[in-house]
Amino acid sequence: MASAATLANSPITQVSETPVQTNLQPQLLTRLLLDLRGRRFSVDRETIMNLPESVLLCLFPNGLVLSRQSAALSDGGGEDDYEELYGVDFDPDCFQFVLSFFRNASEAFYGTDGKPGLLAAQQHLAEGGSSPTSDFGPTPSQNPLLSKQAIIVLREELEYFSIPPKEGNATTNANGIANDELLDLKRQCGNYLLHKRNIFTALQRNVNKENNIAEQHLIDMLCMSGFDRDDEWGYRALEPSRCCISSIALVLLKTGIIHQTNAKGEKQVHIDYAQMTTAQKLLLFWRKPARKCWWDGIEVNLAESGQPERLIKLWARRVWTLELSLV
Repeated sequence: MASAATLANSPITQVSETPVQTNLQPQLLTRLLLDLRGRRFSVDRETIMNLPESVLLCLFPNGLVLSRQSAALSDGGGEDDYEELYGVDFDPDCFQFVLSFFRNASEAFYGTDGKPGLLAAQQHLAEGGSSPTSDFGPTPSQNPLLSKQAIIVLREELEYFSIPPKEGNATTNANGIANDELLDLKRQCGNYLLHKRNIFTALQRNVNKENNIAEQHLIDMLCMSGFDRDDEWGYRALEPSRCCISSIALVLLKTGIIHQTNAKGEKQVHIDYAQMTTAQKLLLFWRKPARKCWWDGIEVNLAESGQPERLIKLWARRVWTLELSLV
């Protein structure tokens, strides 16, 4: 288990960008209309502000103003349902994946009409139910994991570079423009990497190569907190017209709060304090995205079945962003 000191000195370093700025004026936009590469989403303000900071930075790299004063109202009115259109260069399928995961996680934790969620059982017991309050350790104000749904957000931006064999015809012209054979090579390399969906394979390869104990602690901590070592990226796609693959994985944080139903059908809640201690360490990344960047070089065989071996040197620059979200 990684200690707090180990986490503070881990290979992932805190992101220094300025957080998304909001201008909270008396009249706030209640909904935003987003155009993500031609696909539109109507999203309420609360949903937007509950998104991970790292995702918000991708959606609105220049900041986001939510005051109605920013809206150029053509009719001069102030309707509450007014939607200002924001053009966003972000994968719409990835955005839908994030929205769906956060909505399902919120409904499971807080419940829906007629169906209480996990929070109801925790609050009932903490307020004097069948389990003593002391079992919950610190109060919810001191430990937000008791009253909020925690989600681990892990993103990867992978930029790859294909090194064609010298004896081939894949090359660039005098102006540095790739010919058709080189473009086809890049597409094949992109498809090869796209289907390598295991989250930890590349990082574990780097650990084995460099014998980096801090990186091994990072993998161990994430696998104790909600990931499995064989997990795959929840969403992974090639960026259009770029040698880049974007991936994201979302998992519910294992807080150590265990919900069980006894033989009488009664809800019971127990605390695994060792698991809770590990979970609390990830609060270091709450609204504070952290990054790790490394180079990964491999040799791949792009030959189809029955063809002679076709080895290509493939370099990838991987950037991981880790964050904890509470909804």
